Amino acid sequence: MAVDGPRKGDGEPEKVDIPDALVTLSARVREAERFLGADALAVSRAELEQAASEPCLWDDADHAREVTTALGRATEDLELLASLADRLSDIETLYELMSEEGDESLRPEAEEIIADLDRRLGILELRALFGGEYDDGDAVAEIHAGAGGTDAQDWAEMMLRMYTRWAERRGFSIEVEEATEGQEAGLMSATFIVRGRYAFGLLAAERGVHRLVRISPFDAQHRRQTSFASLDVVPFIEDVSGIVEIDEKDLRVDTYRSSGAGGQHVNKTDSAVRLTHLPTGIVVTCQNQRSQTQNKTKAMQVLGAKLAERQRAEHQANLDQLAGDRTDNAWGNQIRSYVMAPYQLVKDLRTNAETGNVEAVLDGDLDKLIEAELRRSADVRRARG
Repeated sequence: MAVDGPRKGDGEPEKVDIPDALVTLSARVREAERFLGADALAVSRAELEQAASEPCLWDDADHAREVTTALGRATEDLELLASLADRLSDIETLYELMSEEGDESLRPEAEEIIADLDRRLGILELRALFGGEYDDGDAVAEIHAGAGGTDAQDWAEMMLRMYTRWAERRGFSIEVEEATEGQEAGLMSATFIVRGRYAFGLLAAERGVHRLVRISPFDAQHRRQTSFASLDVVPFIEDVSGIVEIDEKDLRVDTYRSSGAGGQHVNKTDSAVRLTHLPTGIVVTCQNQRSQTQNKTKAMQVLGAKLAERQRAEHQANLDQLAGDRTDNAWGNQIRSYVMAPYQLVKDLRTNAETGNVEAVLDGDLDKLIEAELRRSADVRRARG
C-alpha cells in the first residue's frame, strides 16, 4: 500500500499526511515482523552461529553450505527488520520536532524517509506472493530469438541487456554463459545465470514470449516490424547430485571455438563446450569460462538444473507450475508487447499492467510488471485452493 499523496493538477505533489502515513507504515512494519517471524529468526540465528563456529563444520561441505546460507539469510532478514524499525523511528522523531517547533523545513526529509520506507516494505511484501520451493534461489535463464529474422535476433540481444540491467538494479550478479551471435546482428540465443535471493521467483514471472513492435533499423524502407523472442527460466542448483544422476554415456560432448564477447580466450582455443543429453535431447552450451574444463563443469551444472526441472515437472499434474507452458515463439503466444511505433507502450497481456515509458523498461525497470504478474499468479493459486 503506497503512502504517496495525490498530485495536484499542475503536477506538484500534495503534502503527505504524515500522521496517517505513520499509522499505515507502523502497521506494515509490525506485519513484516510477523511475516518473517522476528523472534524465531533471532533464535535460529543464534543456533546457526553456534553451528557455524564448530571446528568440524567443513568436514561435510554440503552441510556447511546449508548452514552458512541459512545463517546469511537469517542475518539479512533480521538486519532488514532492524533497518525498517530505525526508519520508522526516524519519521516519528522528525514529526515530533515538526509538531513541537512548527518547523515545516523538516517536511521534505520526513517525506523522503516515508517514501524510502514505503519502497522497502513493498519489496519485502513481494515475498508473500511466492509459492515455489526454489523461488528464493538463483536462476538459469535462456533467451531465444523467434519469428522476425534479423529484428528478432536484435530483440534477443536487447532482452539480454534488459535483464542484465534489471539484475544490476536489484543488486544481483549475472553470468552470461553462452551467447550465439545472429546471422547479421544481435543474438540467436543466450544463456545466463542470475544470482541473488529470489532471483528465480522474480524471473519466473517473465517466462514466455515477448513481442517487439518498432520501425526496423534493418529495413531500408523504414517499415514497422514485429519480432519475437522468448525467455525460459529454471532454478539453478549448485549441486543436483542428490536430485538427478547424469550418466556420461548419455552425453555427447562437442568442443569448438568460442564466438562473441567473452574475454581474452575467445576465438583462440577450442574451449567452448556443447553438451547434448541424448535421452532428452536437452542441449547446453557454455563458452565464457577460461578453459574447456571450466566450461564443461558449468555446462554440467546448467544441464543438471534443466534435468531437475524436467523431473519436477513430470511429477506434477499441472506442468506449468514450475516448467511453464511451452509455446511457439511467434504470433498469438506473447505474454507482453513492447510497442515503440506508432506509439509508446509496454503492456503485459496476462495482467493488463502497462506503461508508456518503454525506454525505462528496456533499461531494466521491470519491477512493477513483475509484481503485477506475481500478484496474478498468487490469486490463481489461492483460487485453486
